[in-house]
Amino acid sequence: MSLIVQKYGGTSVANPDRIRNVAARVAKYHAQGDRVVVVVSAMSGVTDNLIRMAKEIMALPSDREMDVLLATGEQTTIALTAIALHSLKIPAVSLTGAQAGIVTDGVHTKARIQNITPKKIHELLNQGNVVIVAGFQGQTQEGQVTTLGRGGSDLTAIALAAAIKADLCQIYTDVDGVYTADPRIVPDAKKLDVISYDEMLELASLGAKVMQSRSVEFAKKFGVVFEVRSSLNEHPGTIVKEETKNMEDVVVRGVSLDKNQAKVTLVAVPDKPGIAARVFKGLADANVNVDMIVQNISHGAGAPATDLSFTVDKPDLLKAQKVIDGLKTEIGFGKVIATDNIGKLSLVGVGMKSHTGVAAKMFETLAREGVNIDMISTSEIKVSVIIDLSKGEHAMKAVHAAFLG
Repeated sequence: MSLIVQKYGGTSVANPDRIRNVAARVAKYHAQGDRVVVVVSAMSGVTDNLIRMAKEIMALPSDREMDVLLATGEQTTIALTAIALHSLKIPAVSLTGAQAGIVTDGVHTKARIQNITPKKIHELLNQGNVVIVAGFQGQTQEGQVTTLGRGGSDLTAIALAAAIKADLCQIYTDVDGVYTADPRIVPDAKKLDVISYDEMLELASLGAKVMQSRSVEFAKKFGVVFEVRSSLNEHPGTIVKEETKNMEDVVVRGVSLDKNQAKVTLVAVPDKPGIAARVFKGLADANVNVDMIVQNISHGAGAPATDLSFTVDKPDLLKAQKVIDGLKTEIGFGKVIATDNIGKLSLVGVGMKSHTGVAAKMFETLAREGVNIDMISTSEIKVSVIIDLSKGEHAMKAVHAAFLG
């Protein structure tokens, strides 16, 4: 008899048949005496459709109203999941994020969880219910609805598992676990039995779609061991846990391609102290997350100037451009070049700490395939490059073959 948190993603609850499938799986655990908390995402495609409708009305809608709108997607799914369990004679109660006691800060569309008071969840579990919680959402102390960013249902599940001290946390998705690359792009990608928090964190933040990066960060901070597995079969998944010494024997654990990136370049920026700080403070104040940054100093005639390039998530490109446009008169740069036709290709592995030559081999592979590198970023356990999006999948297959084939 265990206390279990299970999270089901959008594809796992994509239609009534899939929701019935989830209910049948949950019912098996309930029948063997386990207490189960189920976290669900919006049905596949619902969130994108809500965003599309909002942007048909206004190109840059209010973040507050977007939170109110998008939170409805998960609320639909929790009710349908509860109804599916009721049809199997299983007692179940659905809760919104606010009803589940999830308190967040006030940053709309990218809120952070500040506290969870799971009193209501425990009460319902003690009464014999399966508790179904809406992922991706919470509420501020002042009662404002907030959302946790795309993939936020993962964070809801991990945070609830920590708060209620669950014995097991399972993240159900449409793939069997974590692979060395996206198997939909690289057919010979291999499933991993185990992966460290740090490797999973890098893969998640670099475009692997299995987990939201903030959820992995939260799991590492609170020591929540979790399993990523498929909701469509009974195969064992991938365990994500603290790094062990033998994990360093594997130099490269995986390859990821993030297609959700955009690049902004400010041309001929005055090369003097404080300019970069002003640019990135303005972006931070607008809640635009900046990833890679490259600055090149011009050595031509005239006053010293520099080109400043950085990457952001594609959905933040319009917001970033609005900030930059507002700074043009103050800073006095030449022009802005923005593109979303880029991809971020990354290699990840804790073994990079103790093995040399990884970056060189990656660059040689890309050169051989005729793929030009635009920007480079490295850490102890990853190498990332910005490349042309049209060559992204070809480059990913080549790099995977070179290191993991």
